[in-house]
Amino acid sequence: MADKGELEPLTEVQMSTQSYPPGPKGFIPGLSLLAFTRDPLGFLTNVARSYGDIAHFGYGSQSFFVLSHPDYIKDVLVTHNGNFMKGRGLQRAKRLLGEGLLTSENPLHHRQRRLAQPAFHKQRIASYASLMVDYARRHQRERWKDGQTLDVSQEMMHLTLAIVGKTLFDTDTEREADEVREALSATMVSFTRFMLPFAELLDRLPLPSTLRFRQARARLDAIIYRIIDERRKSGADRGDLLSMLIMAQDEEGDGGGMTDEQLRDEAMTIFLAGHETTANALTWTWYLLSQHPEVEKRLHEEVDAVLAGRAPTVGDLPRLRCTERVLAEAMRLYPPAWVLGRRALKDYEVGGYRVPAGSIVIMSQYVTHRDERYFPDPLRFDPERWTPEAKEARPQFSYFPFGGGPRRCIGEGFAWMEGVLVIATLAQSWRMRLVPGHPVELQPVVTLRPKHGMRMTLERRKGPADTEKR
Repeated sequence: MADKGELEPLTEVQMSTQSYPPGPKGFIPGLSLLAFTRDPLGFLTNVARSYGDIAHFGYGSQSFFVLSHPDYIKDVLVTHNGNFMKGRGLQRAKRLLGEGLLTSENPLHHRQRRLAQPAFHKQRIASYASLMVDYARRHQRERWKDGQTLDVSQEMMHLTLAIVGKTLFDTDTEREADEVREALSATMVSFTRFMLPFAELLDRLPLPSTLRFRQARARLDAIIYRIIDERRKSGADRGDLLSMLIMAQDEEGDGGGMTDEQLRDEAMTIFLAGHETTANALTWTWYLLSQHPEVEKRLHEEVDAVLAGRAPTVGDLPRLRCTERVLAEAMRLYPPAWVLGRRALKDYEVGGYRVPAGSIVIMSQYVTHRDERYFPDPLRFDPERWTPEAKEARPQFSYFPFGGGPRRCIGEGFAWMEGVLVIATLAQSWRMRLVPGHPVELQPVVTLRPKHGMRMTLERRKGPADTEKR
């Protein structure tokens, strides 16, 4: 690999003699795909470090290209995005998400994004700030005690689910929180099966895992359709996303609105993307802070100085720079969305190689975020990587936790605001310490989860905030 992230162009001789980039080869057909399925993080990391910024492996007639350089990633996601569609994983995720923003293709994706965009306008998102803070304060007041040991990953799931339900659907999903969490968990575990070569066949067999997935999806559907039905009958505009989607008319297109099924697909996508990813980002943040007390100390000093014991507001965000950098660094090391896949619609040239139509292009945030060319000593937790000067010195797509291009996550601004406000709110009064001996292992399903949860002990800290009065 070239130094400092610079690409080394292939010579004409190399281009003429190499039909495919280097990559793992095996005597047993499909061995690489099996290795990817069993340990995707380890496999992709090894491929990138062993074979460079563009690597290839295959299964039968299916070719996979692993791209790890920011320029190549930008080329796929931005410059030539029209030549790609979603990859195998998200195509099969339609079993759960339907044709929502995460999975749909153009022209439907263009239409749905036009209709949803106003709800994620900067001013609209800012109006959600007080609700995010209120729910975080209520969560710690009603559920947490000094010295208590709990699963922080489940706590963050509970909190972010309540926030997404209230801010985007103006409904109290806490009454169904346990059912929603269990159903989402069942669907996430089943997702790895979607990547297997014979997934379509497995989905038709009456296997226990298939039945569990169908039951979980049915439970989620029942909740979503109930909310949609209640809202349509009331006819009320509550100013949330669902109200806006119900009333939205596609003035640039056919002039129509969304069907119940389209609303269901967008709502299901928001339930997943709006709480699962943020909950995981927060969980990994608390874990990293527990392992780096000097960073935790700086975070607490900032929160105490900026807030002086009061609740944070949207106006405090520009001054909570350390808090924002802590979250950014946590998402570098443990990106909630850890891989992106795209299928080439036409032959495509990248790095001097031809990517045939139908090939799958894999780009991993987990791998690129840990590349020492852009992040020296990459396994070190260092929020100072996120000063304006440090960010400016790196290639744009060396860090892409929310994807990029026309399909960049529509809720990115929402997620950043929620993450910073929740961290600031909870850090005012609490430290969290990992339970000794608790196994910390990654579980890369749709999102990057802690496989065994995150058992931590709460320690009430003495600061300006008077928790008892909150």
